[in-house]
Amino acid sequence: MTFDRKIKIAPSILSADFANFGAECEAIEAQGADWVHVDVMDGHFVPNITFGPATCAAIRPHIKGVMDVHLMIAPVDPYIEAFAKAGADVITAHVEAGPHVHRTLQAIRAAGAKAGIALNPGTPASTIEPLLDMIDLVCVMTVNPGFGGQKFIHSQIEKVEQLRALIGERPIHIEIDGGVDPTTAPLVAKAGADVLVAGSAVFKGGSVTNPNVYGDNIKAIRAAAQGVWA
Repeated sequence: MTFDRKIKIAPSILSADFANFGAECEAIEAQGADWVHVDVMDGHFVPNITFGPATCAAIRPHIKGVMDVHLMIAPVDPYIEAFAKAGADVITAHVEAGPHVHRTLQAIRAAGAKAGIALNPGTPASTIEPLLDMIDLVCVMTVNPGFGGQKFIHSQIEKVEQLRALIGERPIHIEIDGGVDPTTAPLVAKAGADVLVAGSAVFKGGSVTNPNVYGDNIKAIRAAAQGVWA
């Protein structure tokens, strides 16, 4: 996994067909997805329950590229090793998911994964300033975590700009999670984001038997995001 600031589209399998995950992962990659984003929720830190390490291990053989695992769980530390063993390339934890976020990031890197930190809409950009040398990715939640299909929170664009300034030349990705579509993608790309998580905006209207729709949706988001630099 090499670092660059090119726009990367990371479809969230939270919007995929749960009964057909392997084929869904293969389909979105074949249609141009750069990363596969896995939203892990525990019904405690966020009001929903989704997947665990066993699901990640099951889909890993179907993913050729980056498996990007977003842990919306608390406590998070006891589960880091299991997700790393399941094949996660990137493991992202929330600032509020434990009392010692620095230790959490150490544990993620020690397990062999890239370390991400997620900021909820109410969490300021300044929170990561002491952690900049510990992270490979910062995930800006542009919805409140817990459910797909929510409306994009526009106040988070300023936070992306603040993070871009804080990061400077460090090799840290800025990821956007929530409400990404061809309308919002250029706003966050212009502010400095390079990894765009999209759920319903990618999967809507398509299926493993009609995957070209996924490709059209991915191309539309990418084109919108890249258009700000044209």
